[in-house]
Amino acid sequence: MSAITDPATLGDLGTAQLRARATADARRSKRRLQRIGVRAASLAIALGVWQLGGGLIDPILFTTPAKVAAAGVAMIASGELWTYLWPSLVVLAAGFAIAAVAGIATGLLLARFWVLDVALDMYVTFLYSTPTVALVPLIVLAVGYDVTAKIVILFLFAFFPLVINTYQGVKNVDPKLLEVGRAFRCSERQLWVNIVLPAALPFIITGLRLAVGRALIGMVLADLYTAISGIGYLIVRTASQYRVDRMFVPIVTLGLLGVTLTTLVRLLERRVAPWTAAQDRD
Repeated sequence: MSAITDPATLGDLGTAQLRARATADARRSKRRLQRIGVRAASLAIALGVWQLGGGLIDPILFTTPAKVAAAGVAMIASGELWTYLWPSLVVLAAGFAIAAVAGIATGLLLARFWVLDVALDMYVTFLYSTPTVALVPLIVLAVGYDVTAKIVILFLFAFFPLVINTYQGVKNVDPKLLEVGRAFRCSERQLWVNIVLPAALPFIITGLRLAVGRALIGMVLADLYTAISGIGYLIVRTASQYRVDRMFVPIVTLGLLGVTLTTLVRLLERRVAPWTAAQDRD
C-alpha cells in the first residue's frame, strides 16, 4: 500500500486541512472584530471632536451631535422627517432601478458590438463629462417639474458609472479564457454566461457602488431644482430658518442611507461574486 493511500496518512491530511481551515476562520474572525473595533473607536473620536468643537462655534452657524440627535428624535416623532424623506426614496428607487438595468445592458452591448462602441462612445463620453446639473433646465422644460423630472435627473447621475464600469469589465476579460472556451466549442451564450459575465462582475459591482453615491447626489439636486419637496427641500428650508440642528438631521440621514445602500451592494457582491468578497475579507 502506497503512503498516499494509507488510512493513517489520509487521516493526517484531513486533520491538517481541518486545522488550516480553522486557523483561517479564526484569522478572519479576528480581523472582523478588529475592523469593528477600529470603526467604533474612529466614530467615537469623530463624535467627541465634533461635540467639543461644535460647542466653541456660534450655534447659529454650527451645532453639536447631541443637539442633532435631539432634533432627529423630535422630527421622527412628529413625522416631519418621514414626510420629506418618503418622496425622495420613491424617486431614488425608481431612478436607480432604471439606471442599473439600462446602464449594465448598455455597457454589455457596447462591449459586445464594436459598431455600437464606435458609434456611441463619443456620446457617452460627452454626456458623462457634461455636468448633469447643467442639463436640469432642459429636463425641466422637456418633462416639467413633477416626479418624472426627478427620476430623469437621478437616472442621468447613476447611468454612466454603470455603463463605463460594465464596459471596462467586459473588455478586461482574459483573452486566454475566451480562447479556452472557444477551444471547447462553447457557444456565444455559454461564453457570456460562464466566462464573460463572471469575470466582469467585480467591475459591475464597483459601478453599482459608484452609482449609489451619484444617485444620492442626483436625488438631492432633483429636490432643489424641480418640485419643492423631498429631503433636499427640507435641508434648504431648515437652513433658511437658521435651525442648524434640524438641518443636520436630513444630512445625517442621507449619509446613513448611503452607508446602508453600499452595505447592501457589498452583500450582493458576496452573493454573486463570493471570490471577490473573500479576497477583500482576507
